[in-house]
This record gives sequence, C-alpha cells and structure tokens, in this order.
Amino acid sequence: MVRPVRDIAPDIVRQRLLIEGYYAADLDRAAVAGFLHGLAASLALRAYAEPVIFSPGGEGKAGNQGYDAFLPLVDSGIAAYFWTRQRFFSVVIYTCKAFDEAAAVRFARTHLRVDGEPVTLAF
Repeated sequence: MVRPVRDIAPDIVRQRLLIEGYYAADLDRAAVAGFLHGLAASLALRAYAEPVIFSPGGEGKAGNQGYDAFLPLVDSGIAAYFWTRQRFFSVVIYTCKAFDEAAAVRFARTHLRVDGEPVTLAF
C-alpha cells in the first residue's frame, strides 16, 4: 500500500524526484558522469566533487549489470542507476533547494534519449 508522505520536518526544505524509463543513449563511465553534471547544471544545483561511479563488472546477476552513480551536491545529491542489458534507468534527485521538476525530466528525456514517457514520482 502506498501512503502519502507526511512532512515531519516542515522547517527543512526538501525536494525529491524519481525519474525512471528506458534509454537509447550509448552509456559508458564518461557518459554517466556527463549526465550527472549536466542534470545538476540544468537545475542550477552545484556539485562539490566528482561523481562516484561503480560498475560491478560481472558480480551479481547478469541482468543487473550497469552503472551505479552518485553526484554529491552542495544542496544534497543525485543518485543514478543504469541497467545496460535492459537499457533501463532510475534517477533520484534529493535536494534541500527547490528545483524545476519538469526541467529535470526534459533533461533526462533528451540526454538519455528516453524511449516513451518516463515515469516520475515527486515526494
């Protein structure tokens, strides 16, 4: 059962957005880093370090291979997960600063060449 998120800390600004879909872009480590930096820049969010990108390279299930990445932001962070076999992505933007959700979806759709309409969840 999905329950609405109750705001237990209304004095703390938080915005969260999940974007998921299927992509057609060619991805490697550099492309994942470019996506994260570009997404942050398009939302006027500032990174304070380079993204951390993992690719387990054969560990675990073959269907789960891809990239796990995190970009630390001055105002929180962006986590991104890419399944290379299924060409599926899941991105979570978590910030303590308001951002334009529609702009985030547009950037993901364009940069990743999203096939169809991505699914989003703001909470």
